Amino acid sequence: MRRRHLLRGLAAAPLALPGLAGAQGAWPATWPTRPVRIINPYSPGGTTDIAARLLTDRLERAFGQPFLLESRPGAGGSVGTAAVAAATDFHTLATTNTGPLAVAPTMLPNLAYDPTRAFTFITMFGGAPILAAVKAGSPIRTLADLIAAARARPESISYGNSGTGSVGHLAALVFEQATGIRMLHVPFRGAPEAQAAVLSGDTVMLWDTIGAHAGSVRQGALQPLALTSAQRLPIFPEVPTAVEQGFPGVVVSNWFLLAAPAAMPADLARRINAVCQEGMKEAAVAERLAGLGLGSLGNPSPEEILEFVKQEGARWAPIVRGAGITG
Repeated sequence: MRRRHLLRGLAAAPLALPGLAGAQGAWPATWPTRPVRIINPYSPGGTTDIAARLLTDRLERAFGQPFLLESRPGAGGSVGTAAVAAATDFHTLATTNTGPLAVAPTMLPNLAYDPTRAFTFITMFGGAPILAAVKAGSPIRTLADLIAAARARPESISYGNSGTGSVGHLAALVFEQATGIRMLHVPFRGAPEAQAAVLSGDTVMLWDTIGAHAGSVRQGALQPLALTSAQRLPIFPEVPTAVEQGFPGVVVSNWFLLAAPAAMPADLARRINAVCQEGMKEAAVAERLAGLGLGSLGNPSPEEILEFVKQEGARWAPIVRGAGITG
């Protein structure tokens, strides 16, 4: 309940960004003086990658330099995110999400960055639920079928997602806690690899953010069992939620944002934010984001995003510890 209240607060946040705490000075009028890297801490083709690609041409038009997406997967997204935290100029940004910012601090005791101190949070792309799905034609068609199969043969149900400590992984753990079943986790470096394993029959099912898998659901290659949203998604009105199927505690969202190293000046962050926000209002971009299952979280201030990251870290820490997850 506390999380839902916070998300509603974010969605209602004002559009103007106040000054960033600790970031002083004006950004140079010549910025950027060379191409800007946007590091995606997962393999190409996932939601973090797709969301950023929708905005790169808007950023290039606004700033007159290329904005280049670079995938740097590893350790649940913490490798690429750490590279941005360590950057010494303002020409490296991160498109990142719940895992590296709210899960990794508990999962990785020697994490190379502190999410609450290492970044300037620029803008939110939105939040999306987790999809539980199997290959088309599977006899498992509902969560009840899944539970029955898992109870008949403990740990016979293998499931893939974007890696250890990903929100898909955690959503599956929440479902296991709610039902008492045990499944077998098979982590991958990104959503495309996880989906390929399901479609090939190497793993039984997915527990992963809906975005990268929406096309396969529409095409009928993946058979959805449930989404972890509080209500059904407009893009998939036929797919029931876990809540509808009797699991009110299985409400999980993966959120995505754009960040920079902590020292970025406030007015530069505001300018990048404004370009991104205008881009997300364009009909084609808004439609594509909705097609990824991303719901708007408004335009919260950096301080509000920081508080949200802290709250999410507090939510996931006991689940990570309880499951003994390490990267």
